[in-house]
Amino acid sequence: MLDCSGTFLRLPRALVFLLLFLTAAGCASYGEVQNTAIDDTNTAGGYSLMDWRETHDRGDVTLVLTFSGGGTRAAAMAYGVLEELRDTTFQKNGKSRRILDEVDLISSVSGGSFTAAFYGLHGDSMFDFFEDEFLHLDMDTPLTRSLVNPLHWFTGKGRTERTIDYYQKNLFHDATYADMIKPGRPLIVINTSDLAYGVRFSFIQEYFDFLCSDLTDFPVARATAASSAVPILFNPVVVRNYDTCGDLVTAWPEDAAERARQDPELEMLRKGLKSYADKSQRKYIHFVDGGITDNMGMRAVYDVISLGGGPHRFFKKERTRAPRHMVLVSVNASTNPVTDMDGTNKQPSITESVSAMAGVQLHRYNTATLELVKNRMDVWAKALSTPDHEVKAHFIQVTFEDIDEPKLKLFLNKIPTSFKLTDEQVDTLVDTSRKLLRENAVFQKLLSDLNEQ
Repeated sequence: MLDCSGTFLRLPRALVFLLLFLTAAGCASYGEVQNTAIDDTNTAGGYSLMDWRETHDRGDVTLVLTFSGGGTRAAAMAYGVLEELRDTTFQKNGKSRRILDEVDLISSVSGGSFTAAFYGLHGDSMFDFFEDEFLHLDMDTPLTRSLVNPLHWFTGKGRTERTIDYYQKNLFHDATYADMIKPGRPLIVINTSDLAYGVRFSFIQEYFDFLCSDLTDFPVARATAASSAVPILFNPVVVRNYDTCGDLVTAWPEDAAERARQDPELEMLRKGLKSYADKSQRKYIHFVDGGITDNMGMRAVYDVISLGGGPHRFFKKERTRAPRHMVLVSVNASTNPVTDMDGTNKQPSITESVSAMAGVQLHRYNTATLELVKNRMDVWAKALSTPDHEVKAHFIQVTFEDIDEPKLKLFLNKIPTSFKLTDEQVDTLVDTSRKLLRENAVFQKLLSDLNEQ
């Protein structure tokens, strides 16, 4: 299920129906607009892919991490992978270098976005406090209390705005994207979904250009809330689509028009992004859980490279030749929970049915995403290789599917999608994700290749 859905499924049935009723009844609540306008889509100096390319110093390795959704379960797995990358080294020019220092970009959705955002803001200092201040934190209780408090049901401030207030005060302390601009840090791409058009939307300046808006003063808490705002349970995060740029819009959709003729998915993305130019009809954009359009955080990376003209144009802008190693580490917190539905002829409840249907669709889409990106990485590596410069693709998955111990696998698959886990669950998730990465055959081959250079 998507982020926070575990909270929804554990609420008493009467309360679930009450929340649905209040939503259907149209209790007026309004999302606070906190994005500011710009009059020129010049992204230099902002939190943008363009500026990151110009300032980020990369060697022979391009390493991308993708963090899936799944509440604290996903956040803990992502954190364990960061720890393992921190503690794993290879020899470069006679000196020891951490794999973590090779990370160029982190793309995330839902629960994984919290880990990504904390690392983008704090870097290595995150390892000193993240477990205590987030992973072992019970966020479900205060958020659920806010949901069921009758005093909040008929106010103009929606559930999401109260959640953002909590994130601002207790997690991000009013940090904005300006605070994410740090030399040497990877680009953090937090992803959400445009509810009206189903567009995958990334919190980088290139996407905010479509809205004629400045990302640098946008609160990080709002981005993570947008990435994890499950529909019905949470209101969308609302941003203004300004018309202050006139006819000036980013060139991505037009540049991709010809290539999109042969790529239906690229054409769908292109049309979705072009819709932001309709300022009269799309005055406000409503963002919800990023897991709806990509629960792996992986297709956003694919979108950027595809929109940018493919690997040749992407790497041409940043260096004279391609890297020797293209690495993608996918941290997938999806579970296959055991159900007793088939052990009885009793009709499943509404929540059980909704959970099962969503789970089936999610797993199918995840499988399709994994195959798409893995195959495309191989194609890109081959296309970028020359007789004297081979480019290798390394597709690494950290997933519960690779666990050999039945008891451990069962334990982890029973961990709910929520923001309240036991200490044992958190510690086991962190330790297991570290071990899964450390023992991954493709990761071991990457280390061997790096040490032989």
